[in-house]
Amino acid sequence: MNDGASGGADMSRIILEASGETLGAALLVVGRDDTITFASASILQFFPVPAGVLVPGTRLRDFLGAVYDTGVRPGTLPESSRHRPNREDWIAEQMALHWRERYENVERAGRTRWLSLRQRRLSSGIGILAVSDVSEQKKRDEHIQTDLQRIALTEEILNAQPNPICVKDRNLNYVAVNDAFCAVHDLGPDAMLGRSASELVEAELAAHFERSDRHVLETGMPHSEAEHIVRADGSDLWVVTRKYRVGLPGRHFVVTCMNDVTDIAVWYDGSQRGGDTGLQIRDYSIFTPGQNFYDPFRSLDLQQLVGAGVKIDVPPARSLRVLLATADPQMEECVVARLRGCGLDACAVRNIDELDAFALAAESRGLELDLLLLDEALPQKHRVLASWRACTWIEISSGMDATVLIAEIFRVCARGARFPLPRSGWGIALDRDLAPATHAPTVEVLVAEDNQVNQFVFAQILEGLGISHRIAADGREAVDLWQELQPALVLMDVSMPVMNGFEAAIAIREAEKRTGRRTPIVAVTAQALDIDLEHCRISGMDDHIMKPVSPDMIEMLLRKHLPGGETRASGSVRSRPR
Repeated sequence: MNDGASGGADMSRIILEASGETLGAALLVVGRDDTITFASASILQFFPVPAGVLVPGTRLRDFLGAVYDTGVRPGTLPESSRHRPNREDWIAEQMALHWRERYENVERAGRTRWLSLRQRRLSSGIGILAVSDVSEQKKRDEHIQTDLQRIALTEEILNAQPNPICVKDRNLNYVAVNDAFCAVHDLGPDAMLGRSASELVEAELAAHFERSDRHVLETGMPHSEAEHIVRADGSDLWVVTRKYRVGLPGRHFVVTCMNDVTDIAVWYDGSQRGGDTGLQIRDYSIFTPGQNFYDPFRSLDLQQLVGAGVKIDVPPARSLRVLLATADPQMEECVVARLRGCGLDACAVRNIDELDAFALAAESRGLELDLLLLDEALPQKHRVLASWRACTWIEISSGMDATVLIAEIFRVCARGARFPLPRSGWGIALDRDLAPATHAPTVEVLVAEDNQVNQFVFAQILEGLGISHRIAADGREAVDLWQELQPALVLMDVSMPVMNGFEAAIAIREAEKRTGRRTPIVAVTAQALDIDLEHCRISGMDDHIMKPVSPDMIEMLLRKHLPGGETRASGSVRSRPR
């Protein structure tokens, strides 16, 4: 009998142990008298109690007390917490749970471990407790929850943005859109997510979008372009669209952000800019002055300076006058702009005739030149070197790095002597029969206006009146053209980039002190506030008109400031139509 009973008990133990392993859990079986009848050996993996408290016949209370003493107590705060139940209260609470018919919970056991507890009390009074470690699952759940919260926060941030934003996957299907982007199409997110541009817009437009999307995906290079968008409600939206690639290799996405510039910009279609198309700032005065952090000397690469043999005590940039001789318009634009940006006094000539005329004009005025930059591709370059051999010169090429060029200029000018050439500025007309400043102007009217639409209006009016004219796009260009062309009248917009109209007028008046002549300057303003008129007076302007301009307004100014017979167009006197 005893052998048979023992064999049955062993069989039950084997079955229970195998069941626990199959379920991936440790089992604890308690009789109706609250004593342990079976405990899996794996219980010790969860509760490091003495092995003696797991033998059959041990009171459940004693087992729970041993668990409490280990500090690994399910259902309690971590060991470091000050709010922990005392020993007896915790044992009593756990005893009550063991007498529930059914109890399931995931509870923290220690600092980083989570246990799943599933307890059943059978009708016979026998209680079964299954314990399994779900720490990894808990971490995954928490990670998923964190990701969901992060996604929700990201969506909230995107939807708060006034600029339309969308994200596309490698198949160029929309995977994220914000409210502003949906508003452009007048569609909800559900109607756009998972779809491509070809399903939402015309095929030609979709193909245009996808070309730039593919380029960004394949190269990782950002894409930018100015666009005019008509919303679904018919309203205009002027944007600068930028596209970026984000994500890991094999999981790249294209993020498109449309920066809304409707409030500060106007669109030009290229009809007045030789085919160039894009956006232009409508009113630069809306930008409050900020700190200029650019320093041309600090921007130089010191390693390149050292490599070029430049001493640190370079001469002041503003004392250097540089002449560029090149037939390449692109080189002229880039090099002269960069030199002027570094504070150098720079200009350019495009051929041998202009260079000779420049030399004659310079000689007549007793001016000096620090350096001649000679394009190696300039025709008749050897003739230049022969006739300008007394001048310090540097031969340059189209591929030369601008920073290296500036370093070389400083190095050469630091040890070289000046060559007798221009002293009063670089707006000299390159004409062999250069007229004195008292002769008739090259053009009758110089218009300083940065707005493309207003430039077109001025041009149409002046051409209709038969008046020769030139247009400057900013204040600095206006001063340069005034020096070069000697106009009979200047129409000066007061709000312009680089140098505003007031600053340009002051510069012209200062230059006139050396010439003895005075050019009438008329301010063109958007409003006639007292403070604006006072600024006009202080800067030396003679009159003012308000936008929008009209032919009658311009003709009135011409009668007032240009006495009859003193103006000429295209080099000859021309009467103005009435």
